Amino acid sequence: MDTFLWVIVPYVCLTTFVVGHFWRYRYDKFGWTTRSSQLYEDRLLRLGSPLFHFGILAVFLGHVMGLGVPKSWTEAVGISEGLYHFMAVSVGAIAGVGTVVGMTILIYRRRTVGPVFSATTNMDKAMYAVLATVIVLGLANTIVANVFGHYDYREGVSVWFRGIFRFSLHPDLMAEAPLGFQLHGLSAMLLFALWPFTRLMHVFSAPLGYLTRPYIVYRSRDEQLGTHRPRRGWDRVG
Repeated sequence: MDTFLWVIVPYVCLTTFVVGHFWRYRYDKFGWTTRSSQLYEDRLLRLGSPLFHFGILAVFLGHVMGLGVPKSWTEAVGISEGLYHFMAVSVGAIAGVGTVVGMTILIYRRRTVGPVFSATTNMDKAMYAVLATVIVLGLANTIVANVFGHYDYREGVSVWFRGIFRFSLHPDLMAEAPLGFQLHGLSAMLLFALWPFTRLMHVFSAPLGYLTRPYIVYRSRDEQLGTHRPRRGWDRVG
């Protein structure tokens, strides 16, 4: 069972993540969109969207640090274990709370604004449910592990996660992790599998081309330009 949960399931979900994006781009380019609902309502959107997006960006960067950077590396540059956990609790908690609040506003908006709710698909609902589970479990694990618990996820979950990409598998480390971390890992893998079939794929469609595109020149239709006055539709010809 450990091999199935912590080796087979992650590879299946990550493969679905990669192949699903390729398929979506190859066969559903017109569906590669967030289906923006700003025209329907923008007051709640202006409040919830920045909270969620900036919060989730900070959460992502925190995961890059916690899962992708080995403990020995941070210690080598002078970041002590105490300082690291202080940063994880303070910054992580603020980012997590901001993300939860923003997501709550967006879900409330999607549920209570009629046109927005009508534009919500079943896949959107599933995505929101899984995303909320991942975020809430991650926030709870950050607080419990660093404040009330003694589990060092950098020597357990992080090693397991990096091993997936290096093909150096350690399912025993996840099997020994607290239940909260196990549920967080499984729900995150499920989110990766759903990702390419939801509006989340817009993460890979940042409009970077806007930074280098040429200016658009608008020309007025001044009647004084040119040698002939434009003919009106009811004027007789000849």
